[in-house]
Amino acid sequence: MRREYDCVHSGSWCGKLKVKKRIVQASGASLAALLVSIGLAGTAIAAPGSEADPIDSTPSDGTGVHTAPPEEPTEELVDVTDPASEPDTGPTPEAGNSNLPPKEDCGRPSRIYTPDKKGRSYHKGVGATLSNTNRTSRTLKSTFTSEVSGEVGVSVSAGLTTKVDFMIAEIEAKWDVELSAKITAKMGVNVMVDTPPKKTTNAKYGVYRLKVTGTSYQHYGFCRYSPKKTVTSYTPYKVGWYVWEE
Repeated sequence: MRREYDCVHSGSWCGKLKVKKRIVQASGASLAALLVSIGLAGTAIAAPGSEADPIDSTPSDGTGVHTAPPEEPTEELVDVTDPASEPDTGPTPEAGNSNLPPKEDCGRPSRIYTPDKKGRSYHKGVGATLSNTNRTSRTLKSTFTSEVSGEVGVSVSAGLTTKVDFMIAEIEAKWDVELSAKITAKMGVNVMVDTPPKKTTNAKYGVYRLKVTGTSYQHYGFCRYSPKKTVTSYTPYKVGWYVWEE
């Protein structure tokens, strides 16, 4: 859903666009971090993948404002509701003649997850997209305010055999990042951006999530293993705006 506002030049004014619509925002330390990100000049927060992003160092377009909406994941994903529970992986295969000793010591039965590749961050919005159209011949300031709260959690593809909490711990340990099973984005923050002449600025508030590809499987005991599966996960790490222009 998109809500749009026009600013039409009239006489000597048409200074600041103020838009208050529903999206989400963090409080406390998260708010402080956001204000640092947007700066005193009123530019948008650093784009995911910019040098300001502590998780993903992929270069951005350098402006802090994107040229397209947030990209959606292409995998078939399931939203995790209980990160502390082990997924149902089906019945354990028959062990055969359990009186025979195993050919080698493969250890105790276990569930395994190994993170393999750290991707970039993806923005998952909460609430409506906000839009301001500048129909004048000069650059104006657009102010967006979040008024909706929402919670964003982990999403994973099929094949994970471990608890999501365990998966998160493995990712954090490998790349020295700080992730969360769930992040609540709260209302009550503004973001101010420049809207060039004859352009539309769009803004969406939500949660940035880190994409990681890993391998998961299960050891049943007696050196019997399930097939290895490639698992893609999207895990929250911060709240923030995503701003783009068209």
